[in-house]
Amino acid sequence: MQVRAQFYRQFDADHTLDVPAEGYGGWSAASMEIEPERTALVVMHAWEAGTPATYPGWWRAVEYLPRAQAILREVFPTLLGAVRSSPMRLFHVVGGGDYYRHLPGHALTRSIAGPAPSPPERITPDETLRRLREFRSENVFVGKHNEADVARGFAALDFPDEARPWDTEPIAENGHELFALCKHFGINHLIYAGFAINWCLLLSPGGMHEMSSRGVMCSALRQAVTAVENRETARQELCKEIALWRVALAFGFVFDVDDLIAALGENG
Repeated sequence: MQVRAQFYRQFDADHTLDVPAEGYGGWSAASMEIEPERTALVVMHAWEAGTPATYPGWWRAVEYLPRAQAILREVFPTLLGAVRSSPMRLFHVVGGGDYYRHLPGHALTRSIAGPAPSPPERITPDETLRRLREFRSENVFVGKHNEADVARGFAALDFPDEARPWDTEPIAENGHELFALCKHFGINHLIYAGFAINWCLLLSPGGMHEMSSRGVMCSALRQAVTAVENRETARQELCKEIALWRVALAFGFVFDVDDLIAALGENG
């Protein structure tokens, strides 16, 4: 099928300019051929995070939760419905607890992937390292006064209704399992939706960095992601824009949700 894809021209720097990078071509778009049978939508770390009243500390530390909930309500139902009615597969990548391990989709994945390899060896922390980590926890993220609420939220973690897997949809908890699904179903292109694109979707187990290292193309849906922002970037969502640029530069393409849905409809 043909679908409009956004890409970034990271050339040519113009060294006659005060800022040579301003000579780059920047964002552009072109119609690309996508084979739906070889492509999967990945919904990653779509969590039910309650409300500010339920987990006030979690909401104080994670400012993007309102944006994520809006995407779940406004984007996911139509997006997932279109994928489920098409030849494209839908995979769920999870993390943060064991809320998925009883589901048929995870049993299916485990039957395909088998046991995960042993985790890499970790350094043994000394007292100095423990103090450094404690300082970061209290002063960088999440803040000591927020820890209890965050822990309560993760202890009760679950899928939101808008992203709850169907019984037939595979659920992967790491890159080993996601890659096994790709091999089993013949998938070579993953298009990511979920939270947050500059954090989990890039670097968590099953994220773009890990899957790209296994030869899988990794793309993203602009309207189906948000980013971890900071005080200086949140108003304009600059971290999201930088993350989408990074996806386009290092991993794959950026698609608009409406373009993908239209292409799937024409192909259905």
